[in-house]
Amino acid sequence: MITDALRVFVTVVEQQHFSKAGELLNLSQPGVSLHIRNLENEFAVKLLHRSPKQVRLTEAGAILYRHAKQMLIHYEEAGREIRLLQDEVTGTLQLGASFTIGEYVLPARLAEFARQYPLVSLQVTIGNTEEIIAAVRSNRLDIGFIEGETSDSDLSIIPYMKDEMILVAPFGHPLSGEIIVEDQMLRNEIWVLREPGSGTRAFSDRFLQESGIPVKRSYVFNSSQGVKEAVSAGLGLSLLSRWIVRKELASGELCELRIRHTLTERDFRIIRHKDTSDTLAMRVFIGKLLA
Repeated sequence: MITDALRVFVTVVEQQHFSKAGELLNLSQPGVSLHIRNLENEFAVKLLHRSPKQVRLTEAGAILYRHAKQMLIHYEEAGREIRLLQDEVTGTLQLGASFTIGEYVLPARLAEFARQYPLVSLQVTIGNTEEIIAAVRSNRLDIGFIEGETSDSDLSIIPYMKDEMILVAPFGHPLSGEIIVEDQMLRNEIWVLREPGSGTRAFSDRFLQESGIPVKRSYVFNSSQGVKEAVSAGLGLSLLSRWIVRKELASGELCELRIRHTLTERDFRIIRHKDTSDTLAMRVFIGKLLA
């Protein structure tokens, strides 16, 4: 196969020696030379400068080496995906997600995965970020999805996606007519917040602290749905993920207050316990999410 010759070529370049490449690939030196010669015949160009002590790339060889590396990577990825098709993906996945991800982002991804891998049982727990982290650390969950950051050394953390946080107000709020809402215009407003331990609450606290915005009064709800309904009813302002309020913004139940502030984005992350052994279902599920 052409990939065999490319693998030999790449190994020779990286080892800078025919014999060393042959040892790594379990090939004789004449066998290595034959693969290189076949490639040179294929492209009708010299690929390597050989001397007793080292091997150097020609200009054409440098071009082929760069592309060969990528071709081998794609070939191996294709092989892995094909092998996954041949293996039956079964088992149970215990998943956990913070409220925003679990209620607004994950359902569509789970539905797509379930259609493709119907033999995998999916069990989902929704809680705030601190609760999901604790459940993953205690191995009650295979995979967790959280908002914001964690520094737990026993967790494997994978960046998942960016989330836009926006300031929302009830329809007809006095600030709704402003093109840009400055920080000082938010002083002594009433705020609707999530409970401590929530990723959304951590983001809101950081925003208020960094902006130096005093809060007149605050109301606390333990779900984003509750926060959204409270804002819609006129209870106060809130910082929420755009995922949560898309429909309400479109219908006019809520309005977005545009703020002159750099803190408008946060990260969604996938977490796993470092000591957890991979199953095929876990690898396939995470691979689908990150594809």
